[in-house]
Amino acid sequence: MLKNYLKIAWRNLVKNRTFSIINILGLAIGLCCFLLIALWVMDELSFDKYNKRADRIYRINSDIKFGGSELKLPVASDMMGQMLKKDYPQVEQYTRIYGQGGLLIKKDGQYISEENLAWADSTLFEVFTLPALSGDTKTALNEPNTVVITESTAKKYFNTADAIGKVLETNDEGGTNYKVTAVIKDIPQNSHFHLNMIFSMDNVRYNWGNFVSHNFFTYLLLKPGVDYKEFEKKFAQYIDKYVIPQAAQFMQIKSMDEFEKAGNKLAYTLTPLRKIHFQTDRNFDLSPSGSLQYVYIFSAIAIFILLIACINFMNLTTARSANRAKEVGIRKVLGTERKNLMGQFLTESTLMVVLSLILAIAIALLVLPLFNNVSTKSMTIQSLFSPIILPLLIALPFAVGLIAGSYPAFYLSAFKPIQVLKGNLAGKKSGGLRSTLVVFQFAISIFLIIGTIIIYSQLNYIQNRNLGFNKDQVLIINNAYTLRNNAEAFKTEMLKETGVASGTLTGFLPINSSRNDNTISSEPVLTSKTGLNLQTWRIDHDYIKTMGMQILKGRDFSRDFKTDSSAVILNETASKLFGFGDDPVGKKIYSGDNAGNFTALNVIGMVKDFNFASLRENIGPLLFSLGRDINMISFKITAANIPSLVKSAETKWKAMAPGMPFSYQFMDESFDQMYRSEQRVGKIALIFSVLAIFIACLGLFGLATFIAEQRTKEIGIRKVLGASIQGIVRLLSKDFLRLVIIAFVVAVPVGWYFMNKWLQDFAYRISISWWVFLIAGIAAMLIAVVTVSFQAIRAALNNPVDNLRTE
Repeated sequence: MLKNYLKIAWRNLVKNRTFSIINILGLAIGLCCFLLIALWVMDELSFDKYNKRADRIYRINSDIKFGGSELKLPVASDMMGQMLKKDYPQVEQYTRIYGQGGLLIKKDGQYISEENLAWADSTLFEVFTLPALSGDTKTALNEPNTVVITESTAKKYFNTADAIGKVLETNDEGGTNYKVTAVIKDIPQNSHFHLNMIFSMDNVRYNWGNFVSHNFFTYLLLKPGVDYKEFEKKFAQYIDKYVIPQAAQFMQIKSMDEFEKAGNKLAYTLTPLRKIHFQTDRNFDLSPSGSLQYVYIFSAIAIFILLIACINFMNLTTARSANRAKEVGIRKVLGTERKNLMGQFLTESTLMVVLSLILAIAIALLVLPLFNNVSTKSMTIQSLFSPIILPLLIALPFAVGLIAGSYPAFYLSAFKPIQVLKGNLAGKKSGGLRSTLVVFQFAISIFLIIGTIIIYSQLNYIQNRNLGFNKDQVLIINNAYTLRNNAEAFKTEMLKETGVASGTLTGFLPINSSRNDNTISSEPVLTSKTGLNLQTWRIDHDYIKTMGMQILKGRDFSRDFKTDSSAVILNETASKLFGFGDDPVGKKIYSGDNAGNFTALNVIGMVKDFNFASLRENIGPLLFSLGRDINMISFKITAANIPSLVKSAETKWKAMAPGMPFSYQFMDESFDQMYRSEQRVGKIALIFSVLAIFIACLGLFGLATFIAEQRTKEIGIRKVLGASIQGIVRLLSKDFLRLVIIAFVVAVPVGWYFMNKWLQDFAYRISISWWVFLIAGIAAMLIAVVTVSFQAIRAALNNPVDNLRTE
């Protein structure tokens, strides 16, 4: 019986080639989109899952508000982990990671820049699942000048994974040699940290025992059964026992209650390991975070696209089924039972879905490398056959086939054969359902168009907003510290080049670069009311000019004033938070040390507020001081021939820093990288929006073709009676346009609500304009008109004599 079903189903597919191709292609594209997005979502949700104890690992966060300035940090003090383990039996183990930027590692006489490295405790390997290929990770970092490296790093530097006992030479102070004590497997890509080299914590130069400074990524491994939310309540005891007594040594504070009554805050929380990747509200993390919001968005898009494709499939299948009413009648007259008719129709639908699924997997295999490039992932097609996706793939043909084949199977098979053969068929009963489904399709399509326009408008706003500094035409030379005493000389030589307007020597830039927060007091004593936590950047005399910033009050640092060594410049936000209003010039603020000694700082100027962090955040308080920081050298350039200028800079570099790698970047490109997640989302949303509209148009084209066939006789009669081609096109198009208008009315409020919610993540954002919805509506209307008109014009141009003769 099944063989007979399949044979008849295949014959019907071949007989109705146009509808078969439209149905299979539309569903295949929808399934392909669904599978690709499912892979992306699975990859995002799999972060840190490789850790065997992932359900018991938590990271400590610090929430600090002082003097009106607020910090949300993913780090804690160097002492917090060990004190918690000592005082509370719920803590099985702790570990710390200290990230301090990159290092230069020597290979074959040349230095190579390495960024993915950190300093950590040996307990790192007791908390995280990082299998060793060789060496003992339990003791690998117990001594100074030791390092654990990954397998790929070992092969990179030693051409073999057997690197135990070998030495890595760095360019840090003194040119430390680190002995390789263990080689571990490469850390999986879906980890919230990606470290190729892990150095001993004993090599970190730090003011140890500082409970009030927060610089260490600290992880707790809690014992089985411990409720981390309950354990968080212990942090108040930790603050009272350790933090307040140390803070009282340099500021007037008696208790946490007094601190909080002044409007301040110090709180510690725990984030489960599996949620760290989606923690977007923390600054200075080990790697860029993902977004759970985008997981929800793309999951919804995947479902919507699949629904659009399934709606097409159901619409076309049910539409064509009416043409088979006489076949049903004849079969029933010849004795075919209803269950056999139902089996036939369901088999045909399922066969088409199976063919669509095979085509979808083939398309996904072809486009996966491109999708990986856009989404910056490294997914493989094998993931489709994972225990999560495989059952879905198996169930999908039967589910969609059952839904799509249900109308002809359950409805047509119930007709009495005499009524069917007489043509007495209430064929319009499914018209309302088809209209509803078309409205749903285009509502989704219009919603995706609205979302794509708003995402790109926000990105354009970010790229073109007045940031308070000029990010264009700024050349940044990295790793300037390797120039050592030649740093100033390099800057001087570059300033002689034609096309170099100015230059500055500092690692503090308004992009992802060095950050340094300190507590400054408005009085020569630090209290809960006088202190302000703010960014303090060391810059040179040429920084503000090079960055194109604006001095609103006072003056810039000057070489003519020797007293500028104790002078500072505030931004507008800092001036207001200190209580100085719009003119802080001449005021004094005070910097203290841990012993309670304070140094007076003279405010000589106020710079206009500029965005030195992501536009997701409000501008915070900032202080400039005159100092030396040679991590980077930045040049404001006007040269037309930039490659020639870069080549000249490289030549000078090699002369002054032989053997050191030359690396550069442009500030505008680095600024754009801060929003690469939004850029990826925009590209992916655009791609799937286009595909969703294409799938919807395929269905619309199929329905228009079906309706034109159904109304062939009517069109012929109208033409004989003098109807124009335009009139016939209008006749066939108006019903579809009405459905698109209804879809527009449905999609607009939904699109406004969800996109307005997405924009709330940005402190600086566009307002949603009415023209966004107008463009989306016009675009959908034009797409529908073009799609329907093609088939309508074709039907209208047919010779009416042929149409009537055929009928």
